[in-house]
Amino acid sequence: MSRSRTAVLAALALVAGASGTALAVVPGDPGIAAIPCSVDYKVQNDWGSGFTAAVTVTNNSAAKSSWAVKWAYAGSQKVTSAWNAKVTQSGTAVTAANETYNGTLATGGSVSFGFQGTYSGTNAVPTTFTLDGVTCNVDGGTGGPTDPGPTDPGPTGPGGSTKVDNPYAGAKVYVNPEWSAHAAAEPGGSRVSNQPTGVWLDRIAAINGANGGMGLRAHLDAALAQKGSGEEVVQLVVYDLPGRDCSALASNGELGPTEIDKYKTQFIDPIAAILSDSKYAGLRIVTTVEIDSLPNLVTNTGGKATATPACDTMKANGNYVKGVGYALNKLGAIPNVYNYIDAGHHGWLGWDDNFAPSAQILYQAATAEGATVDDVHGFITNTANFSALKENNFTINDSVAGKSVRESKWVDWNRYVDELSYAQAFRNQLVTTGFRSDIGMLIDTSRNGWGGSARPAGPGATTSVDTYVNGGRYDRRIHIGNWCNQAGAGLGERPKAAPAAGIDAYVWMKPPGESDGASSAIANDEGKGFDRMCDPTYTGNARNGNSMSGALANAPLSGHWFSAQFQQLMQNAYPPL
Repeated sequence: MSRSRTAVLAALALVAGASGTALAVVPGDPGIAAIPCSVDYKVQNDWGSGFTAAVTVTNNSAAKSSWAVKWAYAGSQKVTSAWNAKVTQSGTAVTAANETYNGTLATGGSVSFGFQGTYSGTNAVPTTFTLDGVTCNVDGGTGGPTDPGPTDPGPTGPGGSTKVDNPYAGAKVYVNPEWSAHAAAEPGGSRVSNQPTGVWLDRIAAINGANGGMGLRAHLDAALAQKGSGEEVVQLVVYDLPGRDCSALASNGELGPTEIDKYKTQFIDPIAAILSDSKYAGLRIVTTVEIDSLPNLVTNTGGKATATPACDTMKANGNYVKGVGYALNKLGAIPNVYNYIDAGHHGWLGWDDNFAPSAQILYQAATAEGATVDDVHGFITNTANFSALKENNFTINDSVAGKSVRESKWVDWNRYVDELSYAQAFRNQLVTTGFRSDIGMLIDTSRNGWGGSARPAGPGATTSVDTYVNGGRYDRRIHIGNWCNQAGAGLGERPKAAPAAGIDAYVWMKPPGESDGASSAIANDEGKGFDRMCDPTYTGNARNGNSMSGALANAPLSGHWFSAQFQQLMQNAYPPL
């Protein structure tokens, strides 16, 4: 006789079992009409001081439009976070009430939710549960990772994914103590040193901590310490593809074009193993997957003026697509990981020739190496770039002196003039291409404020379309293709959740004050070359319209602290500090 059926027979005489074993009714068994409800409570993971649990309640009474399940702990258990239910606790008494989207509970219907908790001593399963004040009979035990039980509310379980729609909603975001210390040490830096920024895993050594710095586990442990009883997001940049950044040199990586197996086994697999640790199950881990990679396969290949031999190689060998697909598959399998793929920025992909083809190559990667669109929670734009969030002084539909804004030298026939309009439109294109309709977008606003004395107060003169656009644009770059340590840039909108339709958050994924690349050649063991786009004397190439680079002088290697840049960003911040 199965454990569940034995429990049912016992439940007809008992409400609770001994030794923490909970009892249940199995739907379809004789006597079910006498059992008003059943609750299945399972401890999924237990690491000695904390645990995660899955709960499924089945209603055998009249249909409900709302519900509340209650129980009491015999020990010191405290619920710290929950999903698919609003869980509150007073002393040992716990109440789990429906969310707005799962209040309906039909006769014979079930609903699942989960939560994380802490404890000391023992972690006994509660013995009595009620549904709307009526005592239920209970089944359960202490199923672990190898025995999650049939009602595990994991990504593919009957209870649906444990993921929330927007991981940033209602959550704090991890403040990297290393970046915070750099920022606080700068004059005036304490004004922003408490802001959350991304943690960059840009080489294999970064996983365990390079050059004495914090490794991935150290950051996650620090995030747990910051978390307290609320929700906490940790932002990671996963960035070490073979043949990385085929159109630039400052951010070239350590892996050669063919080293896809090394990328998988020495970079992605170790990251996935750490993120899978149950110790970190209560964190919301946002991964920004491989910035500045896939769009290169559209814009910098195939005989275009902007093409490079390195990008042609990566398109031919498929290792960008394979690498991103593998990362999405491995990381997406972890219930509390939220994958966001890099989607360039409007000054790169906003043209008709680039827009839809880029969505298609992103879809190709998201369905490679075992990945599916379900492994993609959303996309991020403007990562480490400078595109203005919103240009208020002109629109793409304006005409001046008989010419459209699209004909101006700055816009150059682009469909978008700023990052917000691009991100929202590209989201729609991605959904049309085959991604889920509930994907969200992130926009990196770490360096796109363009404030200070150079910020225009209104449109430019209507003498020509160029004077109109150039006089009114916030983005003061010489050319929209300039990307390295830009002179005149400022901090943008501070990180915030759900700031606009379709946007999960504004984020500072690129830590302000960390260099984009050295302004002259610097020998290093980090795989980082010298890109002339970081040289303030460089007169440009086809990718920036043969314009001056606009880069700051005396910059260190990419990722290294650049005090002069940080001071400029604070000075030109918009909104101002």
